[in-house]
Amino acid sequence: MPDTNPVDIQVESQYLAEQSAPEDSRYAFAYTITLRNTGDEAVRLLNRHWIITDGDNHVQEVQGEGVVGKQPLIEPGETFTYTSGAIIDTAVGTMEGSYEMISASGRRFIAPIAMFSLAQRSALH
Repeated sequence: MPDTNPVDIQVESQYLAEQSAPEDSRYAFAYTITLRNTGDEAVRLLNRHWIITDGDNHVQEVQGEGVVGKQPLIEPGETFTYTSGAIIDTAVGTMEGSYEMISASGRRFIAPIAMFSLAQRSALH
């Protein structure tokens, strides 16, 4: 059986001090996602689904079409990288989710995004 998920997903996150207001419980983070197509046919990212959890276990769910206004087509061996952001009420939190993808041959599949942390550096000490 062929690989059911030919998309490798890497994530880097960073705290954005200049866009945050800790005194107002506003902590802004940027995250950069790189998707690599490890399969043998092109794939398109159709939809995103995020679960964002802050340090108080408040959950925001975000679903929508594409990412940063695009539904990128990723050829075999190619990558697509984008940066977006999230705002939470605490200095630490997590994000996880998935992308709904479709292959050139019309097969839809889910590419899971492993949980990653959102953390203001000083909050980790």
